[in-house]
Amino acid sequence: MKYYSSLLLLFCVTIFSEVKAQAPERDFYELRLYHIEGEEQEDRMDKYLETALLPTLKKLDVEHIGVFKPVETDSAYGKAVYVFIPYLSVEEYLEVSRELLSDRTYLKAAENFLNSAHDNPPYKRMETMLLNAFEGMSQYRHTALQNNVSERIYELRSYESATENLFRNKVEMFNEGEVEIFERLGFNPIFFGEVVAGPKMPNLMYMTSHEDREAMQQNWGKFGSDEKWGEMSGMEKYQNNVSHIEIVLLHATEYSGI
Repeated sequence: MKYYSSLLLLFCVTIFSEVKAQAPERDFYELRLYHIEGEEQEDRMDKYLETALLPTLKKLDVEHIGVFKPVETDSAYGKAVYVFIPYLSVEEYLEVSRELLSDRTYLKAAENFLNSAHDNPPYKRMETMLLNAFEGMSQYRHTALQNNVSERIYELRSYESATENLFRNKVEMFNEGEVEIFERLGFNPIFFGEVVAGPKMPNLMYMTSHEDREAMQQNWGKFGSDEKWGEMSGMEKYQNNVSHIEIVLLHATEYSGI
């Protein structure tokens, strides 16, 4: 009996290990926000990103980096640059961060940017947000849109919660059905992520993509009248789990990888 119990234990451990190995890992995201002022800083940011950072990250096997700027009608137009960098794990994020500091090609290409004088910086301030992908969409995606990139609208949303428990409740809501609604209604989601480090925690962030502003408005109209959304939003357990929403409408740059 003891022999068979040992065999059963070994079998269970083996199966668990195989299932764990087959389970999809959750991406780890870095979202940078550069605050800029004036065309000169914007040009310097573009040059740094296009000719130094993105090529080096690609060399380090970090690809499909998104670079976005607020649309013309946004109050932040000409004042912000968003950079979305997807990693396979937090370990890869840390390793790549270390390798950048010792990559001679990168340091040479980024020399003018990195060594800017204190009274002539390339940006006003930089924010970094670190996110863990949702279980309901564990990897980022490319947009399925085929129209001209200059016409597309990328919508970045941040949902803040009053407490950590309410934040986890909202994440559960996404994982239990809300992500599926976005996919089904054609929002072309890029990522959904739990913010694990950032200035407005507890909060989650996600990005969707639309052919244009009219298509975005139509999609949200469908979302608001969706039967599944009506059912979920009416559940008692999901009440009051969002205290503040921030929305930024963006265009991707020509050199953006998403």
